[in-house]
Amino acid sequence: MTTRQPNPLPASPTSALRVLLLPGWLDSDAAHWQSRWEQQHGDRRVTQDDWQWPKRGDWMARLEEVLLQDDRPAVLVAHSLGCQLVAAWAAHSRHTGRVVAALLVAPPDVERDDMPPQLAPWRPIVRARLPFPSTAVVSSDDPYCAPVRAAEMAAQWGSELVSVGERGHINGESGLADWPQGREILNALLART
Repeated sequence: MTTRQPNPLPASPTSALRVLLLPGWLDSDAAHWQSRWEQQHGDRRVTQDDWQWPKRGDWMARLEEVLLQDDRPAVLVAHSLGCQLVAAWAAHSRHTGRVVAALLVAPPDVERDDMPPQLAPWRPIVRARLPFPSTAVVSSDDPYCAPVRAAEMAAQWGSELVSVGERGHINGESGLADWPQGREILNALLART
């Protein structure tokens, strides 16, 4: 059996494909792989007005606004609450055809009792199947989501599930640096779209 190597992901923001980074609650800090990808690959961060008290409707409206600013197709690269944003937005938008794929990294279980009160507006979790190909990347020791709950969300969204072992919340504290494995997972997702 031969293994097909995925085509490299276009790195330039002027390429035919836009990569939109969707950070989670409190944004992604400088050590986060999303921030590094923004610097290295020219990916665009979708900046929210309120990172402290995120309102689902406001975040959905901002994502819609950014998607409509450019006619190029987009791939969504979400971390943490950004994954819940993708699910909520896709269930309500008429513009899902602008998205070719989504990488959903470390989706949090916002329905847990121990979640911060700032995340209460994100309940219930939107469980509708996504209308575009997606991959959910999960950690076996994510403090914000048990593996079984992450697998349930991935199945409900129709996402391929990839476990990266014990990597915490797959963020700046996980020691991932530029996270080349994540870029490979993204390239593999795009190769099958």
